[in-house]
Amino acid sequence: KRMSDLVLALIGLAFFLVLFPIIALAIKSGSPGPVFYRQHRIGKGGKIFEVVKFRTMIQNAEQNGAVWAQKEDPRVTKFGRFLRKTRLDELPQVINILKGEMSVVGPRAERPEFEEKLKKEIPFYEERLLVRPGLSGWAQINYGKDLDHNDTKEKLQYDLYYIKNRTFTIDMAVVLKTVKTVLSATGW
Repeated sequence: KRMSDLVLALIGLAFFLVLFPIIALAIKSGSPGPVFYRQHRIGKGGKIFEVVKFRTMIQNAEQNGAVWAQKEDPRVTKFGRFLRKTRLDELPQVINILKGEMSVVGPRAERPEFEEKLKKEIPFYEERLLVRPGLSGWAQINYGKDLDHNDTKEKLQYDLYYIKNRTFTIDMAVVLKTVKTVLSATGW
């Protein structure tokens, strides 16, 4: 799995380097603020790491604290909507994969602000921490984004299925479906 992660991350890095100037220029011309957005996330074994993404929201979107993303979130910029639909906002995370903090496929890395509450409210939620979080995952391609507590419970079922049954074949199915989503811009 680590070898396939490295190979796929290096391919992703090539795309990142080619697309970076175009995406950076579009972000900067669309709204003031930095090109990248940094967040702490929970990784394998509960280890906290910093994830880097292309910024899709207005500057200081969470000045009043962490808030779950909404389907038609007013904080998302016009170009940010495109980045989210194509999932290109996630592309800088190939660096996290190369560093060994993430995998190409795995459960979504959660923010520490939400993790503690979810662990208390949802049985077996911590089981997600048995594997590295992924850039994409079985839950993401089969369920989509989680908007609330109930979505998180449902996605956990997909994450637990993946953890129990993960194989190279499932990983490649997730990668191919993710590529299709990127190319067709069918995310949100």
